[in-house]
Amino acid sequence: MQKSWEQMLVSVVIPTYNSARFLGVCLESLKNQSWKEVEVIVVDDGSTDGTLEIAEKYGCIVISNPKRGRAEAKNEGIRNSVGEFLFFIDSDMELVCNAIKICVLLARKTPSIGGVIVPERSVGKSFWVRVRDFERSFYFESIIESARFFPSKIVKEVGGFEEGLVFFEESTLPYKIQRKGCYRFLRTDPLIFHHEEDFSLGAWLRKKFYYGETIRQYEDKYGDYSKVQTSVRFRLGLFMREWKRFVSNPKLAMGLVFLKSLEYLAATTGQVTSKI
Repeated sequence: MQKSWEQMLVSVVIPTYNSARFLGVCLESLKNQSWKEVEVIVVDDGSTDGTLEIAEKYGCIVISNPKRGRAEAKNEGIRNSVGEFLFFIDSDMELVCNAIKICVLLARKTPSIGGVIVPERSVGKSFWVRVRDFERSFYFESIIESARFFPSKIVKEVGGFEEGLVFFEESTLPYKIQRKGCYRFLRTDPLIFHHEEDFSLGAWLRKKFYYGETIRQYEDKYGDYSKVQTSVRFRLGLFMREWKRFVSNPKLAMGLVFLKSLEYLAATTGQVTSKI
């Protein structure tokens, strides 16, 4: 018997690694969703800090996936999911209470839907987190934003995320769906709050260096799409299309230019050293 819309299950997939600091907040926000037909799948990379105990406390499906990578973890979640829809979030993210419901309602109204973008805000008091939030605000309604909510059938048809990539791995699934050419991507008003209270500039740049090691593979497989995602000119264009707002906060604007310069340097260094 076919399910009614009210009975359709959303499988939320969360990759984790030593995520005890914020996982409880994330899972509590899922518990409080107005859409109750939800299963939560935690795919763990070998945590040793109590992450698994928190996941079990909230009744999550827990899958061990040690030392394989984020794309691989998400695909493992896909394989173990039974929902009609898939929602991918990180362990340090918090959803407003109606986020999942709005995604499902958009899917109900749009039979050709390929995915739903849920905009993010960075949460934290440090200067660099405020810079990150300032940066995100310029990406609204641009190709930089990647969808997080998808019909499960489509995700499985295209083979999920591109394994072996860490550079922009989250964008590979939406691209695969878009490449089929028959789906629409919509955007919600409800937000994801990304908790970055522990943001460390050094750790962030080391991550960008690591990401840079797979830039070449990303460019080889994703062509013109990858060129837009990695283009300095394109990002500057997003900032300059709202140049009055950009320059109205010179401290954050200068911090953003400095941060992006360091990111590109770290990623480029990672790319170069990966060839040596």
